[in-house]
Amino acid sequence: MQKLFVLALFTVFSISDPRAQNVVVSGVVGDKVNKEPLPYANVLLLSAEKDSVPITGVMTDDDGRFSLENIAPGNYRLQISRIGYETKRQTLYVGNLSRFIDLGTVELQADAKMLSEITVTGTRDAVGGRMEKKTYSMENNVGRSGGSILQSMRNLPGVTVRDGKVQLRGSDNIVILIDGKQTALTGFNGQSGLDNIPASSVERIEVINNPSSKYDANGNAGIVNIVYKKENRGGFNGKAGLTVGLGALGEKRGNLPDIRPQYRNTPKINPSLSLNYRRDKVNVFFQGDYLYTRTLNKNEFVERIRDNGDIVRQQTKRNRNTGFLTTKVGADLEMSERDMLTVAGLFGSEKIIDNGDEPFFNGDLSERLRLWRFLEDELKTTVMATAAYQHKFNRAGHTLNAGLNYTFHREDERYFFTDIMPAFTGEDAFDLISDEHVADLNVDYVRPNKYGRVETGLKFRYREIPADMLFIPGYNSSLDTAAGGLATYRETIPALYGNYVFESVGTEIEAGLRVERVDVQYEVNPDHPTYRSDGYSYMQLFPNVRFTWKINDRNRISAFYSRRVDRPNEVDIRIFPKYDDAEIIKVGNPELQPQFTDLFELGYKTSWTGGYFYTALYDRMTTGTITRIASSPLGDAMIYDIFQNAGKSNVAGAELMFSLKVASPFSFNLNANVYYNEIDAFTVHNKYPVPNTFTAEKKDMVSGNVKFNGQFHFSRLWEAQITAVYLAPDIISQGKVGARFSLDAGVKKTIRNGKGELFLNATDLLNTMRVKREIQGDGFRYTAIDYCETQVVRIGYTFKF
Repeated sequence: MQKLFVLALFTVFSISDPRAQNVVVSGVVGDKVNKEPLPYANVLLLSAEKDSVPITGVMTDDDGRFSLENIAPGNYRLQISRIGYETKRQTLYVGNLSRFIDLGTVELQADAKMLSEITVTGTRDAVGGRMEKKTYSMENNVGRSGGSILQSMRNLPGVTVRDGKVQLRGSDNIVILIDGKQTALTGFNGQSGLDNIPASSVERIEVINNPSSKYDANGNAGIVNIVYKKENRGGFNGKAGLTVGLGALGEKRGNLPDIRPQYRNTPKINPSLSLNYRRDKVNVFFQGDYLYTRTLNKNEFVERIRDNGDIVRQQTKRNRNTGFLTTKVGADLEMSERDMLTVAGLFGSEKIIDNGDEPFFNGDLSERLRLWRFLEDELKTTVMATAAYQHKFNRAGHTLNAGLNYTFHREDERYFFTDIMPAFTGEDAFDLISDEHVADLNVDYVRPNKYGRVETGLKFRYREIPADMLFIPGYNSSLDTAAGGLATYRETIPALYGNYVFESVGTEIEAGLRVERVDVQYEVNPDHPTYRSDGYSYMQLFPNVRFTWKINDRNRISAFYSRRVDRPNEVDIRIFPKYDDAEIIKVGNPELQPQFTDLFELGYKTSWTGGYFYTALYDRMTTGTITRIASSPLGDAMIYDIFQNAGKSNVAGAELMFSLKVASPFSFNLNANVYYNEIDAFTVHNKYPVPNTFTAEKKDMVSGNVKFNGQFHFSRLWEAQITAVYLAPDIISQGKVGARFSLDAGVKKTIRNGKGELFLNATDLLNTMRVKREIQGDGFRYTAIDYCETQVVRIGYTFKF
């Protein structure tokens, strides 16, 4: 009886204790049409009386989630609002039977009146609250509208472009994703084709410096995710556009004597069309883009000095014609309120024709030593099929996603050379066919809990690339015909990951672990004079940790740690000599091993009405650094450029972003990145064309870059942008690259009641962009300056219907 009395008394006090009955109310705010989560929506809990009194409120996070804690039982009103959407109000009853109430997804309807009257209502901070990524809308990049993705990224804060590759914080070891997936359009474990993907097809670009474990472990500098446009409005709608332009408006530097003219006034044409039809539970979409360009792709002047005093002056001029067609078609099917199936297909065809001239002269240009002319005819074909399934459980944000992707990519490349020497003329050629097959299976599971969420999943990839090189020698050929034949690359990667996110009033903790098993086999022609079949394998753990201290609603400090890997791509180990230059031959290395990186970062962000300030200190330490090494082991004019693992390297620096709306109509953002770049001394052993050793001393340099973007909103109809970019000198494994500067500008006008946009922009207005490299090798050194086309003027028009 005493025990029963004590139990009853305890129960009474438990029931009467209001703290024991306080409830957590959670949910997700999303767009009613496209079902996407809405970050930074205001969620306000009001009393149920006629004159409602605010009780508590929060703002949704980057994933649209919100949580109201310590809510006493009773009747309330819930009010949810966001700029550009109709405010939603609903009653809410909080009972006594459960400590958790899940409202599911609360959908907001876009405010049609507001959207039709206002072109720009505000811009979201590029740096999100978690500070692990930056998000940039392509609509705001007026100065680069109408160009390619690569050209658009030149203006993005925190992103630099060097030698046709994207860099983050001084490194081009990044992963390019399209809609969250690796594809052959941009390369697996690399980056290619970015200069041929129209920016008109892209909605936004996400730069992820600190990826969590749910992403692949490769890419020591981070991830760039390109998100394609996708319309989900009801009924039939679409968007059509046309951009035309002219490049190479002025001649930066004229040709050396007796070669074909370089391209001038090069045309650019980019038509695009997006169609969408949505009815009931079915959404069908189509997107097509065609980008045609003529470009002075390269105009490089080289002075090469050998240790014996011989001087050679050389020019490499490459006129390029490119046609790139991409089409994407698919459908979203709502199988039920909680089940969604998406199927899509993509076709890409890229045609490249290069006509080049490469004259070689003595030091005072009085004698031509050699003239090398080439024609490259290359066709790249990509076919991709995807199927994605999503199941939503009862609790908001509780999801299971499964996806299957298959990609086929063919590279059909033909080179024809004419080698004009004082004593003879030779004709050489080669033909390369490479077929890439990639199958990916992904399963991702997310389960939210009271104070955060748990994420887990698996991925399996199988990749096979048979490549066949055929050399066709001519008279007195310099081709290494024995180095051709068949080589097959096979890659198998199973991976598992788990990630846990915890959030309280003042802190956030995210911790994850990815387990990755990689097996690479590379089978080569057994008659190859130098290389034999090789490969590598490993099983590694890749942890990531993020801790955030929320000082208050406007100030946050975050600390990050992650471990990353950069695996050699198939072209990095490809055994075939590539004759892009008459006297510089690029060769892969099948003995190349992965490089591993440990990344530490400390970031701070403060925001206010009309702006924000963000800064980060980072340190990136790499072992087994992958780089190209140039050597001249035969003692003649030939230089061999071969991938090697060059020991340790380190990049430590500071990045800052400052965004401010000064006053109507002007706002700006300033981005600066300063870093210390260090490459340790190393020794490598090359096998091709004959065994040789190269040793380099330790190198270090302080480098960085600065970008300024100024935005002018003269009215709801007119918008203008000006962008200035400065890149400081930097070191590479055998030398350094010089400073670069450019200035871009653009203007955009909204017409036809917000349905049309007309824009005009110009890149490199002052025609100042140059790419300078200084290389020091055994027995030689050279300086190269590329005066390629950078100045382009474009005009374009888009119309929504």
